[in-house]
Amino acid sequence: MTGRGWQCIDTGEADGAANMAVDESLALALAAGTGRPTLRLFRWKPWAVSLGYNQDAGTLDRERCAADGIDVVRRPTGGRAILHAQELTYSVTMRAERKGVLQVYNEISDALVRGLAHYGVTVTLQKSQPEFAEAYRNPSSIPCFSSSARYEIEWEGRKLVGSAQRRFAGEACDVVLQHGSILCGPAHARLAEYLSVADPDVLQRIRSSLNEQTTHLAAVSGRAVDLPRLTDCIRRGFEDAWGIAFAPATYEGLHAQLS
Repeated sequence: MTGRGWQCIDTGEADGAANMAVDESLALALAAGTGRPTLRLFRWKPWAVSLGYNQDAGTLDRERCAADGIDVVRRPTGGRAILHAQELTYSVTMRAERKGVLQVYNEISDALVRGLAHYGVTVTLQKSQPEFAEAYRNPSSIPCFSSSARYEIEWEGRKLVGSAQRRFAGEACDVVLQHGSILCGPAHARLAEYLSVADPDVLQRIRSSLNEQTTHLAAVSGRAVDLPRLTDCIRRGFEDAWGIAFAPATYEGLHAQLS
């Protein structure tokens, strides 16, 4: 990993469409040769459910989402449904440089592990790879957090960070976009309330999976999450792991790059 032009920016809170548009725009700009490799840290207002790029939108109860003020957006990456609520979200836009999917996951996860260590939380990486083709045939796999992929981050066997990835072919270079949720509170488990699932047994399995197979930083640390401090720790983790020093960036400067 080299420090070629890396920038880090906290873009604060935005709605689902704006957040996903920024991530995709960063990837397309880098692929075209006009952008920069970027670590972006952000949050969601209002809370939102994001669907994977190819996921059936019919899995959501749109009326219930609207009634509760829950935004709905489709991610430019794969994976399954996520309720973005009490979390810090990261995205990494980087040159692919002939790296495989798992290598990129590993490099980013290593940086996140170091960042969480700065925050005072010791985590582990999932080492095995679930059989996703089989799992996705199971209706209870609708939530992204129903299982951990290799190199995703766990605390005592429970998933703490979930990520998704996509590659973009470009004129200047091929680009990887990876983004993911660092869970800070329990609200992500409310996803089951917004799914269009007729079978009550399946819905109960989804609730149980989310509650039993995930955790969050407030529970792990025993105190409310200090988001500004966590944001700084994650940035430091990437600098430590990758041997880079992020150039300062502003929200205005980011918009200028993408305009």
